[in-house]
Amino acid sequence: MKFNSVDDLDVYKKLFNLAIEINKLTLSFPKFELFELGSQLRRSSNSAPANLAEGFNNKHTNIYLEGISRAQGEIRETIHHLKIAHQKNYFNQEKLDYFSKEYDVCGRMLTNLEKSLNY
Repeated sequence: MKFNSVDDLDVYKKLFNLAIEINKLTLSFPKFELFELGSQLRRSSNSAPANLAEGFNNKHTNIYLEGISRAQGEIRETIHHLKIAHQKNYFNQEKLDYFSKEYDVCGRMLTNLEKSLNY
């Protein structure tokens, strides 16, 4: 299957939408966290799809694979920040479970994308 744009990748669409959801979520954090934990969450959640977009369809497969790897790292960082925010009672367990599940799905999708490029 040929993908003409990063927008054609389901994993990109999912990561993009999660970044938008995280952005909205962080705006409900206490004011003192807007530029601390909130900012870190917004940056890491946005960096996952951004790294995928940056490496997308590069003629050098290793650069594309590096973008996927960086996106995986940003997912792990985002989950970490979400756990901290949950521990600080900025949102409930249900919200943490939702984001954890969605990011887990994205991680598996990225792993499969990576495997498809290695063959």
